[in-house]
Amino acid sequence: MEDTERVEKNINTECKAETINKIEGTSKETTNKASKEKTNKEEISKEKTTNKTANKTTSKKGIKSNKKARELTPEEKQKMQALQDLTLEVIERLKKEYPDAGCTLDYDQAWKLLVSVRLAAQCTDARVNVVVEDLYAKYPDINALAEADVEDIERIVRPCGLGKSKARDISACMKMLRDEYNGQIPKDFNAILKLPGVGRKSANLIMGDVFGEPAIVTDTHCIRLVNRIGLVDGIKEPKKVEMALWKLVPPEEGSDFCHRLVYHGRDVCTARTKPYCHKCCLQDICGKHGV
Repeated sequence: MEDTERVEKNINTECKAETINKIEGTSKETTNKASKEKTNKEEISKEKTTNKTANKTTSKKGIKSNKKARELTPEEKQKMQALQDLTLEVIERLKKEYPDAGCTLDYDQAWKLLVSVRLAAQCTDARVNVVVEDLYAKYPDINALAEADVEDIERIVRPCGLGKSKARDISACMKMLRDEYNGQIPKDFNAILKLPGVGRKSANLIMGDVFGEPAIVTDTHCIRLVNRIGLVDGIKEPKKVEMALWKLVPPEEGSDFCHRLVYHGRDVCTARTKPYCHKCCLQDICGKHGV
């Protein structure tokens, strides 16, 4: 009897142990399964996020790439070729008309051109050439002009108009050349642009006339003439005109072409009077827009 009870107890104990093991095993299995499911969900979520980001990036790059890769339509190519041909013809005719055309501002040192082109804003080059004689007589070099009293510079350059702002820019520009560039003009377009009072027109003039680099100088004559001729269509903003002309004008011709436009704009294709089309070397190829 005791043996039977002992056996039954052992069986019950074994059954309980087995049941506990099963429960624990099931619990572990459930936990592991849940953990795996959680991990899988996290991985799927990450993958979705990654794919989403990748798709966005690819999409953005694709758009950018498409813009770069876009080719001109046959009609656009034909129009561009016609404009380039017209530009080359204009360049050749102006070369014959003004073979020795150069910068109309007088200078014998690079920094003087930088000063003169600042003074030329809303002022004629002829007047600037007269005014700077007094300025350079009193302040003959960069150091002297950098040390000059701004009010005295203003007094001298006042006939050019906007005396206060021009004097301030000239003083600050000379100081910057002295302190940061050892008295030299940097041979870098973007560096020149950072000089006080210097815009794209001035920077291009320096690059072309001083350093002999490709340049498009979009002054008032240039903008007026290229619109009248038809090289650009109703564009008046200097930078936009510049960007349009870069597509048409051979780099080596840019600087001299713009100088010749100044001469032609003064002598023939004038602004304040009716242009003298009857004596213009471009009359048969000019669009005469706005005339």
